[in-house]
Amino acid sequence: MTVIVPTLRGGPSLERTIACLRAQSYREFLLVVVDNSGAGVARDLHAPPDVVVIDNEANVGFGHAVNQGIAESSTEFVAALNDDAYADPDWLRELISTADADPETVGMYACQIRLSDDPSRLDSAGLDIYPDGTTKQRGNGERAEKFGEPGEVLLPSGCAALYRREMIDQVGAFDGSYFLYCEDTDLGLRGRLAGFRCHYVPTAMVEHDYSRSSGRASAMKAFYVERNRLFTVAKTFPLVLWPLVPAYSICRYLAHGVAAAQGRGLAGDIRNDQGFARLVGIVLSAHWHAMLAFPQLWRARRELRARTTLGTWSFIRLLKRHSVSAWKIAKQ
Repeated sequence: MTVIVPTLRGGPSLERTIACLRAQSYREFLLVVVDNSGAGVARDLHAPPDVVVIDNEANVGFGHAVNQGIAESSTEFVAALNDDAYADPDWLRELISTADADPETVGMYACQIRLSDDPSRLDSAGLDIYPDGTTKQRGNGERAEKFGEPGEVLLPSGCAALYRREMIDQVGAFDGSYFLYCEDTDLGLRGRLAGFRCHYVPTAMVEHDYSRSSGRASAMKAFYVERNRLFTVAKTFPLVLWPLVPAYSICRYLAHGVAAAQGRGLAGDIRNDQGFARLVGIVLSAHWHAMLAFPQLWRARRELRARTTLGTWSFIRLLKRHSVSAWKIAKQ
């Protein structure tokens, strides 16, 4: 298998990530580090021959970086791992043993990702979705012990995920136009539409320094999350849902407004740091850029439809089964 670690800043967190991978009990994997810094930060790894380092001249984004790593190998499975995610020694062994026992219709695997500053609590146990295309980490902030049972989830978080190459070959890899955020949602939903499932493996544990690279209250993060969820709706949501998306979005914006007024959640952090007007500007800018990209998104949608095997109403039921509330998104 192949493990791909994109990095932008390098430094101690990347070194710790690599050290955790070198300590894996499962040893049959190729490690690919993709350096997006444009400054060669990964050159300081003193990498042995079993590590491939791809040195980009500029930041090409998370998805494109992972795609570069995928292209470096032909292994049956590929794993994406953030450069601030620290894998348990049995992380890969648990994933591979589960995947080897599963049918090929399981194309994705979600890990138990814990918060590094409090490993008793979760960052995510897969992803849930709100009806306007916004995803949220399943179990975020809750006790990890509550999510100790394996089972089917909607999608894996790209922070630490395993993908079957057969699925990637069929539906395509990450969409590089997303640049940052939500590319895991897009790939996961494309896989779902093609009939692949996602399993949650709670024994495959990782600790994560949440939002270390971009910052929790980053305006850049808010822009890409908002724009890219619109990309995802345009590409993957059935047309019958499109008229409902604005109404759901308004409900979510109201929830964000209440959270911002209370100083809670990402909206509250941005409001406190940059003002309420900045929040409105981010939303408007995201919608404008999504409109500009619509012709490209429509072409991608048409290509995806040719590979879709999951019916419209089955997809809608799937989204409903793994739905999350607007308030849950807004307050965290």
